[in-house]
Amino acid sequence: MATAMPTANNDYRLIPPFQTIPKEMYTCTRIREKHPFGVLIYGDTPNESTFALVLLELSLFLAITHTIYHILKPLKQPRVISEILGGIIIGPSCLCRNPKFAAWLFPGQSAFIYRNVGSFAFMYFMFVSAVKMDLLMIKKATKKQWYIGMFGMIVPTIATGGVALLVRNSLSPEMKKLSSIWGVSAALAITSFPVLHPIIRELNLLSSDIGRMALATAVIGDVVGIAGMSTFEAAKQGEFRFMAGVGYAISLIMFMIAIFGGNRMLMFWIITMTPEGKPVEQFYIIAILAGVLVWGFMSDFYGMALCNGPMWFGLAIPDGPPLGATIVHKCESFISDILMPFAYINMGLMTDIFAMRDAWGTLHPLFLIILTGYLSKFVSTLFMTRFFEMPIREGVTLSLIMSLRGQVEFLLFIHWLDFQMLGIPQFTMFVIFTTMVTSIATPIISIFYNPNRPYMINKRRNIQHTPPNTELNLMVCFMDEDSVPAILHLLEVFNPTLHSPFLVHSLHLLELVGRAAPVFIDHLEEPHSDKSNLDDETGTIHKSFHGIQVARRDVVKVHSFTSVAPKRSMYQDVCELALNKKSCLVILPYNVSPMTSMAGSDMVQNNVKSLNFSVLEHSPCSVAVLVDKGEFRPPTNNVRMSVSGIRYHFAMLFLGGADAREALACADRMASNPNVSLTVIRFLAFNGEGENEMEKKLDDGLVTAFWVKYEGNEQVAYREVVVRNGEETVAAIRAMNSESYDLWIVGRKLGINPILIEGLSSWSESLELGVIGDYVASVDLGSSASVLVVQQQVLRDKEANSEGLQGRFTRYVNSFF
Repeated sequence: MATAMPTANNDYRLIPPFQTIPKEMYTCTRIREKHPFGVLIYGDTPNESTFALVLLELSLFLAITHTIYHILKPLKQPRVISEILGGIIIGPSCLCRNPKFAAWLFPGQSAFIYRNVGSFAFMYFMFVSAVKMDLLMIKKATKKQWYIGMFGMIVPTIATGGVALLVRNSLSPEMKKLSSIWGVSAALAITSFPVLHPIIRELNLLSSDIGRMALATAVIGDVVGIAGMSTFEAAKQGEFRFMAGVGYAISLIMFMIAIFGGNRMLMFWIITMTPEGKPVEQFYIIAILAGVLVWGFMSDFYGMALCNGPMWFGLAIPDGPPLGATIVHKCESFISDILMPFAYINMGLMTDIFAMRDAWGTLHPLFLIILTGYLSKFVSTLFMTRFFEMPIREGVTLSLIMSLRGQVEFLLFIHWLDFQMLGIPQFTMFVIFTTMVTSIATPIISIFYNPNRPYMINKRRNIQHTPPNTELNLMVCFMDEDSVPAILHLLEVFNPTLHSPFLVHSLHLLELVGRAAPVFIDHLEEPHSDKSNLDDETGTIHKSFHGIQVARRDVVKVHSFTSVAPKRSMYQDVCELALNKKSCLVILPYNVSPMTSMAGSDMVQNNVKSLNFSVLEHSPCSVAVLVDKGEFRPPTNNVRMSVSGIRYHFAMLFLGGADAREALACADRMASNPNVSLTVIRFLAFNGEGENEMEKKLDDGLVTAFWVKYEGNEQVAYREVVVRNGEETVAAIRAMNSESYDLWIVGRKLGINPILIEGLSSWSESLELGVIGDYVASVDLGSSASVLVVQQQVLRDKEANSEGLQGRFTRYVNSFF
């Protein structure tokens, strides 16, 4: 069978249309009847089976990529960098530099297979990225975002184009054309949303102010850049002059918008045909994925880059559930883990560092053009951030983020290679320069910007230091409806009164699925949010909280919010809302799974646990984690905050320290509720061993004040227990369990005398509950009572607790070595 082979100089480009394939590019191979798994079963060599050969090539690429990723991980390098380097290592710049190895690993037409499959990978990558984009971000974009986005594109385009015109005589014939100069200048000025989103997600900046601003600015740049790149595509068609090319571009854009509108209507029809609560039919998903190929053909037919059509098609699909979320859920992992390696290998096969050695004469002016493009992009963005008086750290961070480059740029470079604008040396320079910019900018972003820094405050926001006859500002968070009854009941036993009313901020947390940008909804300001599907999900839950406001309007006010964010960055929305609303306590659920006694049950509530731990670590106020065992709820599921006639018996375990003092302050408010009886047990070390003198004085002062306040109250009891180690502490708690308690209240960990928990730390499974909280919540105690674990606000000064640039850089370097 005759197939085309790459030329001897490792030029892996496809033959241009309507050109004769040279005879020297033909080779004859024989089709063998081989078993696809013959390498493992019959001892065949990999190149005797196409399937086995592909597995070998992918396995080698993945091994190299994962090795590089783990080596560079301490330096905060994104995944795309390791994948680019993996492709370059496999290509003629490294391993395939050896002709025998290249002939063995990529025999016959295998390089062309990677070219074709890689093109499909780029199409589907752009399609899924577009599905996750929210075009409403343009409508909601602020004046600052528009100015930064537009100024950050216009200035680099002009600067790059000016330098290109100055060195025009030194460029290759194809690069001298005005259309080529325009295309390169526009490409270097645009920061693409599909490139930016995965890197920002890896840096955990999606929910940060800088991350939101960068994504909105990138969407603006993508939409505006479509017009510029369409003009370039049109001008590159040989039969068009400049003005004719502009007219062609305008008509092309109008045509795409018309098709976009038709597809949008079709997608909404599919959504309406899907019953509420039911998954989208597989037939529709398959048809949509097939439509991606059709749009790719249309793009190529019009002379555009192959992925323009799939991107428009993806934009026509409404982001989020049900349709967008289903497509992303079913396709994203397959595209990124299976298809995209073909694209990176293909790019690596076309990158030859050694080819640059003999072409520096033409590369030198190109080097100046690329350098001008990236530097002007950074400087223009930084200038606009200073114009709007953004802090210098945030300005530098945003400028670095807008300088990031990745998959979209590599796709353009390949497209230019097909247009014969570039040769292999020029293509290689673009790839290397782009890789260096992203690899340098990413760790600097991590050094300059800490998303948790705003939460480091030194103003007291806790229950202990809140005056008793003032409004109590609380915040409650939940991920599902099951957590709501217990939280509402806890608010009731906290005893809101006319002298100390409650302002409750309820935050419903949803995982970000099917869209790229996080969504934060203030239901008071946006009662009719355009995210109607979110309103449907959260409406019932928020009605429960507003029900208590109706029932107790004299003492309770409720303000509802919804946050849709990735699991990893949910805590940022929690901390930011608590900071902005000046909350003194955040209440989080810790649901006990019915599978608690089964092996592996610790993974059932992993999402809630990871969120709680992050909030505990970064919260700007005190935090309480409620372990609901199902008993601490209204008997009739009445969520209107009425517990009259219901008697509760609470136990407060005081082991000393700041967290215990905050827990006692919470218990103090509950003790003033006439329906609550409280028993406070203070644990003391034998002979005062291991006690911190300052903590002991603070504990004594608060406990004494508490006892004096309730000395004549029969509903409040106070006891002291002296123990020698953790074993005696557990024995004392077990003895208390003989009484029927409805709620255990404990401090988390800060300031506890280590003697009181000696020998218990190794048995603790949940770090977020602390040693004692974990024990009273576990099945080992055998208690059906719920548990409230309290952590007092940790005062953190921004300057004293945030590392300097040099310190953070040193830490990254040390972690690398």
